[in-house]
Amino acid sequence: MNDTAHSLGASPTLWELIERRAALTPDRPALLQDDRSLTFAELRQRCESVAAGLHTAHGVGPGTVVAWQLPTRIETVLLTGALARIGAVQSPVIPFCRDRETGYALRASQAELFAVPGVWRGFDHTEMARRLGAPHVLETYDRLPQGDPATLPPPPADGTAVRWIYWTSGTTSDPKGVLHTDRSLIAGGACLAHALRLRDDDIGSVAFPFAHIGGADYLVMLLLYGMPAVLFEQFALPDALEAYRSHGVTVAGGSTAFYSMFLAEQRRRPGEKLIPTLRLLAGGGAPKPPELYHAVVRELGCGLVHGYGMTEVPMITMGAPDDTDENLAATEGRPPEGMEIRIADGEVRLRGEAVCRGYLDPEQTAAAFDSDGFFRTGDLGALTPSGHLKLTGRLKDIIIRKGENISAREIEELLHGHPAVGEAAVIGLPDADRGERVCAVVEQPADAPPLTLGEVTAYLRGAGLSVHKLPEQLELVEALPRNDTLRKVLKYKLRERFGAP
Repeated sequence: MNDTAHSLGASPTLWELIERRAALTPDRPALLQDDRSLTFAELRQRCESVAAGLHTAHGVGPGTVVAWQLPTRIETVLLTGALARIGAVQSPVIPFCRDRETGYALRASQAELFAVPGVWRGFDHTEMARRLGAPHVLETYDRLPQGDPATLPPPPADGTAVRWIYWTSGTTSDPKGVLHTDRSLIAGGACLAHALRLRDDDIGSVAFPFAHIGGADYLVMLLLYGMPAVLFEQFALPDALEAYRSHGVTVAGGSTAFYSMFLAEQRRRPGEKLIPTLRLLAGGGAPKPPELYHAVVRELGCGLVHGYGMTEVPMITMGAPDDTDENLAATEGRPPEGMEIRIADGEVRLRGEAVCRGYLDPEQTAAAFDSDGFFRTGDLGALTPSGHLKLTGRLKDIIIRKGENISAREIEELLHGHPAVGEAAVIGLPDADRGERVCAVVEQPADAPPLTLGEVTAYLRGAGLSVHKLPEQLELVEALPRNDTLRKVLKYKLRERFGAP
């Protein structure tokens, strides 16, 4: 059903996709959530109405930087479409980010408007926004501004302009602002849809934060293929099962953590198919143990395709349903057409339309691309004779927990401020459910009382660290292992010591 892609020019915009899909299949469902649904025609109409409200009541125009920190809801998708209609620059912030990351994102992007959900899951986002000095706060959860579309300026015509600033921790304490265009996100979403071999009757699902770059890519996939998706504001099993079943979801997933949760729930229900309509789990963002692949296929009775991507390049490789079990279990899949992979000194480097334009910081951009214009991922890997990619390690000192990058250095710097911490090293350890778990290894002063994990997490919470970055394991050592030259901590020795099953 990829008739939308063939009808667009070389550099389409997200708004062009919305308009074209509404014209092709106006009455087909687009978004489903709880007892609500929205057709593609309604999606277009409501996006324009919200765009007019933002334009007239809040002064949002082409190029206005709008940050938003909202849960996965129909209203969030409408806001995204409305900003795309105006030609604003969007800066999505993951909802569980707190003062440190959120404040940096607002300052670095120079956001002129910050949309928040008010009090959500017990946390007051509006109060945080005001505390951080956001210039203009729009509190929106189930209501959005409305206006007359006749007041809007013409829609944007250039899909190559930077209109997205996503945030990734990378290897530094402060997040990096990743610059994307409509064209780069459309390239990623199109490649994802093609790899999944979608069918006319498929129904997808978005159970992860829509503010993740995967949210925009998934929206692109829905628009290109005219398929609906069920949105989950909060994902937890078994509570979410009713929605999967009642809407007849055929394609689900998110990351390794989601596969593990589905599998664990299936094991609680022997002899019963967890989601009768489910034919495929798909995702990426974290390592996938081969044994998990085989267990999912065997016990859930569906396919599993896993991919490799990052905020800078949301679609690098992806498994396909017609791949062999060996390749699906042991590799990250193959690159789509138009994605070049070069292995240089063991490092995976990339060039293609889905690659970001760089970072907000020009120095970071210069360091991220080699002389031939290939993006340096910092990941180590190799290509098989069949063109499948195997990842073997990372140059970057990051931890990937549930598909999110966590900077070890950021946590270490905060830990060093604790009076009972002499030196600290934070590492990622293999975890079947999360991909990796965060482990803090601490060398204490001689007279300090032994630290507990609860004390460490309480301290880090008080320092403003986001909940998803908190250590889940604490190890106390007499001395951290170091080399003999610069006395650098040898983290691989810590991983060997504490990473054993």
